[in-house]
Amino acid sequence: MSVRLSEGAIAAIMQGENITKPVLQVINTRAIATGNGPPRYRVLMSDGVNTLSSFMLATQLNSLVEEERLSAHCICQVNRFIVNSLKDGRRVVILMDLDVLKTADMVGGNIGNPVPYNEGQGQQRSSAPAANAAANKPQQQNGNVSVAGPPAPKYHAPSNQFSKASAPSAMKTPGGSQAKVVPIASLNPYQSKWTICARVTQKGQIRTWSNSRGEGKLFSIELVDESGEIRATAFNDQADKFFPLIELNKVYYFTKGNLKTANKQYTAVKNDYEITFTNETSVVLCDDAQHLPSVRFEFVSISELENTPKDSIVDVIGICKSYEDVTKITVKASNREVSKRNVHLMDTSGKLVTATLWGNEAETFDGSRQPVVAIKGARVSDFGGRSLSVLSSSTVVVNPDTPEAFKLRGWYDCVCVDSFQPAVKYSFYCLSEFEQSVKFDSEGQLLECSSISDVRGSAPGVNTNWKTLYEVKAENLGQGDKADYFSCVGTVVHLRKENCMYQACPSQDCNKKVIDQQNGLYRCEKCDREFPNFKYRMMLLVTIADCLEYQWVTCFQDTAEFILGQSAAFLGELKEKNEQAFEEVFQNANFNTYEFRIRVKLETYNDESRIKATAMDVKPVNYREYSKRLIANIRRNAQLG
Repeated sequence: MSVRLSEGAIAAIMQGENITKPVLQVINTRAIATGNGPPRYRVLMSDGVNTLSSFMLATQLNSLVEEERLSAHCICQVNRFIVNSLKDGRRVVILMDLDVLKTADMVGGNIGNPVPYNEGQGQQRSSAPAANAAANKPQQQNGNVSVAGPPAPKYHAPSNQFSKASAPSAMKTPGGSQAKVVPIASLNPYQSKWTICARVTQKGQIRTWSNSRGEGKLFSIELVDESGEIRATAFNDQADKFFPLIELNKVYYFTKGNLKTANKQYTAVKNDYEITFTNETSVVLCDDAQHLPSVRFEFVSISELENTPKDSIVDVIGICKSYEDVTKITVKASNREVSKRNVHLMDTSGKLVTATLWGNEAETFDGSRQPVVAIKGARVSDFGGRSLSVLSSSTVVVNPDTPEAFKLRGWYDCVCVDSFQPAVKYSFYCLSEFEQSVKFDSEGQLLECSSISDVRGSAPGVNTNWKTLYEVKAENLGQGDKADYFSCVGTVVHLRKENCMYQACPSQDCNKKVIDQQNGLYRCEKCDREFPNFKYRMMLLVTIADCLEYQWVTCFQDTAEFILGQSAAFLGELKEKNEQAFEEVFQNANFNTYEFRIRVKLETYNDESRIKATAMDVKPVNYREYSKRLIANIRRNAQLG
């Protein structure tokens, strides 16, 4: 098979004609220093008639040069490119996508006798034979490679098959002026004047900082068009100017700004550069670009998170199998109270992961209908196995309009709903990717999925290391260097009411025991203050048992209050005023059965080592799911027998 170059393609490109997939030869490549950023490669290319050194390789194609697939004399087909105009009027062609058709060793040398292209003088001819041959060339064939026969096409007329994202176009801004709009993928630090048309897919809140160099404020946004995405940040005056103007999910023209190498520590956006707004930056609303995408995701399977390094930034999508109530925590660094909610996501791999939402997203999230949740830019944590944390720069989309979301919803509705029918199960089992993803009983009911997180408010049917108390002791849980966690169903058989409560510091962030000064004041040694009052805190020792074993468990404030059915403040008042009623509360709490989430760890006190068990969570038994687990265990044991 012979491959012919697309003669005349370089002149057509430089004269602004829209062409499709020209076939060119690489004459030489040269690396350009870019400071701390990834290297950029300048490419000298030939179409057999002219050569041009104004080709630049997009950074995502650097591997072609580094692996020596794109080298001198090779022939390639340019699938997508962008032409940028520099400040001095010169043009640079950014190669966004290409295929190497013939390697250098297959070609052996330069093809034809090309001469350098001089911009503004039209196509240059290298020799008379080349000119005579041009008269016999066929008409344009949309950039396809000619095989063993006719020469490749010459480009004269614009082609209507060139994609929108492949070349900049001129759009009329609301002010009436013409702005040459370029794709995000073409932006680089060598451009001084540019305009992009992009959708705002993420908008952070204004944040302030203070250090030895001074004080300031900033906010960041993420922008997306058909070619890619980029992060932009406004500081100080620009933050005050643009924050009220820019709205989430709207499309704007952005003109001018400083482009610099992106700091990957603060962003998960897939772009080597980021924008900083300046005094010359303008932002104008665009009403006619609704075709632009909303958010660009690169999803990874939840099962892959088990092998993903800690602190990696990933995009995930999953069904909200369950979610916990909002809780309030105090950030030590700023002493600020924030909202937190854990959401448990499951995908077709049969794995489940816990994702933590913060702030307003935690408060407004509604998982009651088990929606599809897509998270862009979540951070991987190794807390309790593998979990995810949503950052201020992350984007959370509920029920996104994407093929992945539709596929996941269809899978879950057919495979995991309670009304699952065997016939539907059979049709899905014809699809090999779903065959081993989850476990079913013989009636086609979903039994369990496997969690890669230490799930406290666990989803129904989620495998959160369910154990009997006998198995916990037989497997020596808690004997290692780190604590172990397990879930069990246990019945309260004894509560030790002696010393189950203590008088604690009334400060919000302090639970230290106070000392009664016998003068109406209570002293907290930690806070180094005296208070006229105190608050009651609980530390309740409970004995729980199942069918095989028993276990002493320590229950602190929340879990103790749940078991006793009363608040610590009420119990403290009851103990002081009505000892008999206080006793009845403990009597009524006996012989109730709950689901316990327990932490076990070997601790040493006075040279004596023993396992300490702490109840992390207590809740009513979900007997439907409990019965499913028992049935699964019975069938598993029956198969072993």
